[in-house]
Amino acid sequence: MGLTNNDIFKKLRVAHKLRDEDMVKILALVDFKISKSELNSFFRNENHDKYMEVGDQILRNFLNGLIIHLRGPMPKKEDSSKEDKK
Repeated sequence: MGLTNNDIFKKLRVAHKLRDEDMVKILALVDFKISKSELNSFFRNENHDKYMEVGDQILRNFLNGLIIHLRGPMPKKEDSSKEDKK
């Protein structure tokens, strides 16, 4: 069986040495709010009562936030119409 979103989420957490607070902040960079308790439910054993699967939306938002966290926000593009008027 292949990797699940939970597996990918766990591997990213370990690879980047992220704590719960870091992951909450990374998700906040893309305006996605999540509590620490919700976050911890993703890292539980699959047989645990409080286990939750990481959805595609959460993983996508985390990856986008991680890009911003590592590279910084994208610079704003200058309006090309201003250059044409010069």
